[in-house]
Amino acid sequence: MAAPERPAQAPASAQDPASPPPPGAPGKGTGLVRSLTPRQTTMIGLGSALGTGLFLGSGSAISAAGPAVIISYAIGAVLVAVIAVLLGEMSAAHPVQGSFGAVAHRYLGPWAGFVTRWTYWFSAVVVIGTEVVASALYLRWWWPGVPMSAAILAVAALVLAVNVINVKSFGTTEFWLSAIKVTALGAFILCAAFLVFFGLPDHESSGLAHLTDDGGFVPHGAKSVWVAMSVVMFAYAGFEVVAIASAEATDPQRSIRTAMRQLAWRLSVFYVLAITLVVALIPWRRLAAGDGSVEASPFVRVFSDVGVPAAATLTNLVVLIAAVSAANAHLYGASRLLHSLGDDGLAPAPVARLTSRGVPANALAASTLGIAAAALLAFYDVGGIFGILMSIALFAVLLVWLLILASYVAFRRHRNAHPEEFTGFSVPGGTKLAFVAGAGVLAVAATAIEVPDMRQAAGVGLTFTVVLLGCYALTVLRRTRRT
Repeated sequence: MAAPERPAQAPASAQDPASPPPPGAPGKGTGLVRSLTPRQTTMIGLGSALGTGLFLGSGSAISAAGPAVIISYAIGAVLVAVIAVLLGEMSAAHPVQGSFGAVAHRYLGPWAGFVTRWTYWFSAVVVIGTEVVASALYLRWWWPGVPMSAAILAVAALVLAVNVINVKSFGTTEFWLSAIKVTALGAFILCAAFLVFFGLPDHESSGLAHLTDDGGFVPHGAKSVWVAMSVVMFAYAGFEVVAIASAEATDPQRSIRTAMRQLAWRLSVFYVLAITLVVALIPWRRLAAGDGSVEASPFVRVFSDVGVPAAATLTNLVVLIAAVSAANAHLYGASRLLHSLGDDGLAPAPVARLTSRGVPANALAASTLGIAAAALLAFYDVGGIFGILMSIALFAVLLVWLLILASYVAFRRHRNAHPEEFTGFSVPGGTKLAFVAGAGVLAVAATAIEVPDMRQAAGVGLTFTVVLLGCYALTVLRRTRRT
């Protein structure tokens, strides 16, 4: 493992353009603008993580584990909370361009920074494409006569426009989109809780009987809790965007500390409580039999039971906002990491260029490749391909999480040896927590043994990682020849 640089050192020389900038600087004279407030930073994380995976995609996880899916979501919440808080400590100490990719370079070596950033970019691009296509499908639910290509272009143009204006525009838009999602989720939780424990004049309270009255709480056996993690963990992915935003936050240390802590408990409460109430309210086999459509969403069923008119229309609006918000946040994160790669000489030089407003427009454009790919797949109706793409994206995210945790262990070792170099918060027992979280991530990756999509994703993901390492070796060889 490469020896870490001292955080207080000056920027690296031109012979090592891959070296990250010193902590506290947004970049090496790149012009990124610090204008994101702490509230916006927190909502950016929620915008990435609260997406269609919760609103529509929880049915497949319920199908795998039955009511015991509650345990899967609880374990996932704890795992994500640990990673988020540890990442928050590192990001507050190093609020730099390239975020956890630059930190991986500093503490694990240049190869780790290269692989981390490219892998995250790849996973984000896949998510952007699928979320935009999902948004187009939700639009066509209202207007089925609109061509799929036109709906995709409309959503893509909206998301790109929000990001290309300036970072303040992105932060403001994402704040309000996330606020709508959080409000809708809160209303759902209140309505569902009322139905479960009190009921209505024409709707008896369901109580907690549905958790055990159809095959027991764990109808498919204890192993099903583990198998369901392959679906559950993807719903949590996206909180890493908060760390990426630290390079453009007005008060990085305060923003990151506040955002990561709030994000950890909010995601835990929202996901675990919402899933618990859904399974308590509706027999799990009904949920498992859903086809993923808006009408089959647990949200539609709960709002319909409460007597909310046009429940499907309301839910379609919420999931549309959720998908647009997730695409918006992931596009931001992907463009910033690609820009940092270009600035470090590890990606084509044009992606390092900024507009006069400090926006990496070329990196934004390149990060929309996933939209074009997903649109083609949707146009040609390639069956099952979206599930495979999401599994590949999950594998990439798991690899990034492992590299983040490995970076944290090296970072914490250096911090303990040189405490005078650092300010800000420190997580008690952080190194031990990193090892526990690493074991949890590996356990999720091991679901490839049982889940076909994950097995295929692991094969593609490992091949992609080997290709990345080969590209890095070629980059180093080229620089060596130049010198």
